[in-house]
Amino acid sequence: MVDVVISGTGLYVPPHRITNEELVKTFNEYVDQYNAHHKADIDAGVVPAKQHSSAEFIEKASGIKARHMVDVEGVMDLDRMMSKMPEGGHGDQEHACFQAHMAIEAAKEALAQAELQAEDIDQIICSAAALQRYFPAIGIEVQHHLGTSGSALDMVMGCSSATYGLIAGVNAIKAGTADRILMVNPEIFSTMVNFRDRDSHFIFGDIATAVVLERADLARGKDQWKVTGTKASTQFSSNIRSHYGPMTRLDDDSMLREDMFFMQEGRKVFKELLPLVTEFISSQLEGDNLKVGDLSRMWLHQANINMNMYAAKKLLGREPEPNEAPTVLDEYGNTAGAGSVVAFHKHRGDLKAGDKGIICSFGAGYSIGSLMVEKL
Repeated sequence: MVDVVISGTGLYVPPHRITNEELVKTFNEYVDQYNAHHKADIDAGVVPAKQHSSAEFIEKASGIKARHMVDVEGVMDLDRMMSKMPEGGHGDQEHACFQAHMAIEAAKEALAQAELQAEDIDQIICSAAALQRYFPAIGIEVQHHLGTSGSALDMVMGCSSATYGLIAGVNAIKAGTADRILMVNPEIFSTMVNFRDRDSHFIFGDIATAVVLERADLARGKDQWKVTGTKASTQFSSNIRSHYGPMTRLDDDSMLREDMFFMQEGRKVFKELLPLVTEFISSQLEGDNLKVGDLSRMWLHQANINMNMYAAKKLLGREPEPNEAPTVLDEYGNTAGAGSVVAFHKHRGDLKAGDKGIICSFGAGYSIGSLMVEKL
């Protein structure tokens, strides 16, 4: 049986940062403008008035204080309130992709941590909740500029993208089709956000993660985590959705259609998805003859603070200690598929050999993916 280890992780954080207060200032200016423009209809009861947001409301609802984005200027432009995707990236090609640039920068840190060169990698899996383009694959552009061997591919699995990419990588190594895999997860989900929607304009930030997976007998990095088990599950739901795709080009009225942005039925998601997640993790632990008390840490999907704490409390049977289920929401916001890997990257340095943990993400689909890991 081939053992697989995580031997390196990396992050790329976009330089543009926006706080709750800054985001709210633009949003409330938009609300005032909207209400003034529609005053007659509002007074007649034809349309409801839009409500102001506040930094306090955002932090209480989500635990988020700030987030990084590929672009802030376009989001704060009252006449636009949408990102402007940065141009270029690596190389001097006219069509260089910024999302690939993000992935490459994160990959450099992961490779250095694993004590590997790019040419040591057999395959790149680029997995993200949203892709800057459909083809050529973002992963192939990353492969080209990094100089890895073998092949590359793209995956899209919503907020489970990183863990599903890792599971695919683990399975490929165990099947003998690769010895070393680089999973890159460049998330640009702020580009899918409707910044005119009070309930969701504050949720997402952008970031890229990278993870090196290797056959255990080949790994030489100083920080190795054996993947002791994986699990994935899906169940169809439209409660988290976007209809963005070919219809965006074909439909003349699609530019500002609400269903082209990220949309969710938040209360339904909370009620339906979290029980699936806690049952999923409980059954995985049982299948591995483990109890939740055997885990030193749970690196959970960073959706919002209330979902994280609910899941951790349900599993533990008590309020979690901060180090048991660490969050990164205050600094980065919801980073779609990246959240659990960001938490793993930032909050594992204090654990010792033999300590166990779970990296678990969940989201649209519904989809849930997790990896059980043990520090070597």
